[in-house]
Amino acid sequence: GTHLYWEIGNLAVHGQVLIITWLVIAIILTLVILGTLKLEQVPKGLQNFLESVFEYVSGIAKDQIGEHHYRPWIPFIGTLFLFIFVANWLGALVPWKLIKLPEGELAAPTNDINTTVALSLLTSISYFYAGFKEK
Repeated sequence: GTHLYWEIGNLAVHGQVLIITWLVIAIILTLVILGTLKLEQVPKGLQNFLESVFEYVSGIAKDQIGEHHYRPWIPFIGTLFLFIFVANWLGALVPWKLIKLPEGELAAPTNDINTTVALSLLTSISYFYAGFKEK
């Protein structure tokens, strides 16, 4: 099909993916900012939800990486987890075909092979970095 491309210097950028990627980032940042505005000792509401997500991601990291090495990797794993989770849910729940573009149509960023390759390269580089750091 056709795609919406933006020319930035000598670089052609896939416009549909960039629009939704920034929307995903905006949603995550908005939730985090709103959930941490008034921190309380006993969390409730959005702060409680965000702490539950953090504990879930921490548990995954602890189980996969190990008790002694997981803490520095929580931000990276949490970022990947939240980005993929929110992007996939946006792709599943929002009827993007209703929004008309000059060319192409909007879809989840993870629907594009370039996003998937970028995420896998980041993960591979991080994996090799951690391995070389331990040796």
